Amino acid sequence: MASRLELPDVEWRRVSSKLIAVELIGAAISIVGMVAAAVALFLFGIGIPALILGVLAVSSLVTAAFIPRRVRAYGYALREDDMLFRRGLLFQRFVAVPYGRLQLVDINRGPLARAFGLSELKLVTAAATTAVTIPGLTEDDAVRLRDHLVDVAESRRVGL
Repeated sequence: MASRLELPDVEWRRVSSKLIAVELIGAAISIVGMVAAAVALFLFGIGIPALILGVLAVSSLVTAAFIPRRVRAYGYALREDDMLFRRGLLFQRFVAVPYGRLQLVDINRGPLARAFGLSELKLVTAAATTAVTIPGLTEDDAVRLRDHLVDVAESRRVGL
């Protein structure tokens, strides 16, 4: 049984591996905050909330171990009539976004991602279920992809 849907004649592009560092740093900040809060609550004699925060911190640590593999599962492909996006390990998601249906192509850069030179590209269509966010693109790739998608979308909408 194949672990990944493979489509003939589709060239998948991956996001930057720098996204692994960005997500690991973000997870580490959250885990340190939860542990600090749990210790403070425990020192003040508030045991149950401290225990809950401790369990959440351990759970977050386990989840963080899967970040590298999850980031490598992201991919996108530009085809003639649409763009494909894939993500997910256990629950895989494949979305085809028709160029003619694109309503908005947005670039976002958070402070941590910006420090690593990364952006995320958000594609919005009329159907909420096909909204796609591609994280971990370099700033140049995000701008180039946005401009390409807007140009192609404009040309495809002319016929509608």
